[in-house]
Amino acid sequence: MSLRPAIATTKAVPTLEGAGVKLHRAFGFHNPDMLDPFLLFDDFRNEKPEDFQKGFPWHPHRGIETITYVLNGTVEHGDSLGNEGTLGAGDIQWMTAGSGIMHQEMPKGNERGQMHGFQLWANLPASLKMTTPRYQDVQGTEIPEVIDDDGTRVKIIIGEFWGKSGPVDGIAADPQYLDIFVPAGVRKTFRIDTYRRAFAYVFEGEGQFADASKPQGVLLEKEVRGEELNIRDMSGDRTLVQFGTGDEISVQAGEHGLRFLLISGAPIQEPVAWHGPIVMNTKEEIMQAMRDLRNDTFIQPIH
Repeated sequence: MSLRPAIATTKAVPTLEGAGVKLHRAFGFHNPDMLDPFLLFDDFRNEKPEDFQKGFPWHPHRGIETITYVLNGTVEHGDSLGNEGTLGAGDIQWMTAGSGIMHQEMPKGNERGQMHGFQLWANLPASLKMTTPRYQDVQGTEIPEVIDDDGTRVKIIIGEFWGKSGPVDGIAADPQYLDIFVPAGVRKTFRIDTYRRAFAYVFEGEGQFADASKPQGVLLEKEVRGEELNIRDMSGDRTLVQFGTGDEISVQAGEHGLRFLLISGAPIQEPVAWHGPIVMNTKEEIMQAMRDLRNDTFIQPIH
């Protein structure tokens, strides 16, 4: 066994998206090799309806898959193929845009006006860029949860973990997507396939991810110089943690416990040409997508 070191930590950045939704972006629209096969990760968490209720009106997607995970509130969605529905607290949607789809997502707060969810974009390989669009909508009650003797809880959204399998399948990136809670003061190790790129996103509590030699305060807002640090000084909210190579990570939860997403996937290692929610392999393919939008041929016939 070898520990994956935490090689980089960054705070999610406040961003305005859609028709005026305030959210925090952990990564996206920069170096597509950084976390290949993943392209973007947004945390949309708000306490005021005016910060999110205008939502994400009709917009195109091609060449990617989008994964929406709702913790609080609801998200109403619809598309150009006639699909529509509502994602509630605990629900997840995996949308394979493939050859092209027009889509809208309109978040609604809970009874107290609160909204919280995440959206992850995963790339598609060239061989599947123009595949037929499809959805996998999963209710929270279908997501298995395992609880260890020390109180650690893991919801298995995608992939296999501790003898359980998540309900979403057939995904190009062959990902693992876990929602993990580690109780206060507990130190825990989690296995990750050696050949996957991996990151953690901390959204509740605080903790300390270990590197291969000694613990580092990787969740500090101030600069970290590698020395061992008192866990009471750490803050983990909205922190992205990137890992190096190895087959397991180790984390020590702080005095309030720690909740984070642990996501990994097999890198695609192909050229990326990017124009918003349209991600292809070449500039020529992006230009063709723009022509398709102008000519009303963006939505391909379903065979």
